[in-house]
Amino acid sequence: MKNSTSLQLPRKQSTPSTQNIWQVILASSAGTLIEWYDFYIFGSLAAIIAEKFFPPSNPTLAYIATLATFAVGFIVRPFGAIVFGRLGDMVGRKYTFLLTLILMGGSTFAIGLIPSYHTIGVLAPILVLVLRLLQGLALGGEYGGAATYVAEHSPNHRRGYYTSFIQTTATLGLFVSLGVILLTRMSMTPEDFNNYGWRIPFLLSVLLVLMSYYIRIRLHESPLFAQMKKEGKTSTNPIKESFGNKENLKLVLIALFGAAMGQGVVWYTGQFYALSFLQKTMNIEFVQSNTIIAIALLLGTPFFIFFGGLSDRIGRKKIMLTGMLVAALAYYPIYGAMDRIGNTSQKTEDQALYRIESNSHKNESGEIVTTTTRIHTYTDGSVLKETGDKKELTVSRMNSVWLVLLIFVQVIFVTMVYAPIAAFLVELFPTRIRYTSMSLPYHIGNGVFGGLLPTISTILVAKSGNHLAGLIYPIGIALICFVVGLLYLKDKRGEAL
Repeated sequence: MKNSTSLQLPRKQSTPSTQNIWQVILASSAGTLIEWYDFYIFGSLAAIIAEKFFPPSNPTLAYIATLATFAVGFIVRPFGAIVFGRLGDMVGRKYTFLLTLILMGGSTFAIGLIPSYHTIGVLAPILVLVLRLLQGLALGGEYGGAATYVAEHSPNHRRGYYTSFIQTTATLGLFVSLGVILLTRMSMTPEDFNNYGWRIPFLLSVLLVLMSYYIRIRLHESPLFAQMKKEGKTSTNPIKESFGNKENLKLVLIALFGAAMGQGVVWYTGQFYALSFLQKTMNIEFVQSNTIIAIALLLGTPFFIFFGGLSDRIGRKKIMLTGMLVAALAYYPIYGAMDRIGNTSQKTEDQALYRIESNSHKNESGEIVTTTTRIHTYTDGSVLKETGDKKELTVSRMNSVWLVLLIFVQVIFVTMVYAPIAAFLVELFPTRIRYTSMSLPYHIGNGVFGGLLPTISTILVAKSGNHLAGLIYPIGIALICFVVGLLYLKDKRGEAL
């Protein structure tokens, strides 16, 4: 009887009152959203950061270098997962993701203070790289802690539903970053935004972090972990238990190659690569391209909750693998349709509306710069502005609606693969090493396979000249993951933790 009582106590504590679970979700989600916001400002402003922190002699190479620096933050996430996962399994979930929150916020704030390449030369990209590494380490420890914390408070039969709120934070973080950038951009002239306004979203992060810290510091430790720590059953070496144990290592590898890497490429294709494709391949104007992505994200976000709840009823595996397969089959026609909308060679220009404008403004050095812009207007309502080598296309309202729809469909794929994965990973590993074990495959799948996607795909497009060549990578990874997942994934939905 004594053993039975001991086993039942954590299960009982993991089914809290409705009020308590929503407090847990709010506090965890608020902090995670802010960390994603901090992390994604960099990617959302990649085009401007390329101009500010890298040598101006080759704009294409500077943009690729910026994407590579962005990707570095993802590559180090697995190391953050190991460092902070170990801390979370030994010390606790709560204090670990408080630490990651402060580290992320401080790094983001500091990026907003770095002088430009014009001012300090090669030191600028070096400082950006160092701070990007710190961001990646922090995020590597954040997600596993937040997802584990919420899951260990959730009732067994609704774990997918409750953890899906954590899953919304990555997309909402991107949405908030785009919203803050757009509001900042629209509150000043393009020249002022280009000179100093782009720094404001970075600097604002310190206020958001302080607010989130205040919310999180009042949380209690996860009941499952607290009970385990009280009984002296916490792991003394979670890294060894997670990766030195053959059976657990097998689960880690299945989680990576059967779920996380496919989920990672679908997530980044449907959101970040979509934004990169609009801005760099289609040359869609900055405000319009960000608005298109933001609307698609806003429309798609409720589907995280829908698919999270559905996974409690029909299983995590079916939804995730279906999302990977449908995405892989749909990407070529979707991006082909997007590319045609932006292809000015297939549009008819209204020659009577062609004009040339000159504009003078001060650059960062205070020098007066005069630019000449050639403006082409097309019969479908699109307008192309050419300033030197820079092209900026504003598409018609109808075409912008089509672009929102095409990206919204991609966001649906994102919600299918991403909504159930937190519950799936939590259910896969035992409590004593859960933080460490689930964080590593998740962050390799997202950080390495997903995080490298914009860089790899942009290079493929640049090398081949084919606008759709960048899709080879996400389609290939998604299909491999679908096959592995179909053969080896086991669904443990609703099982006691």
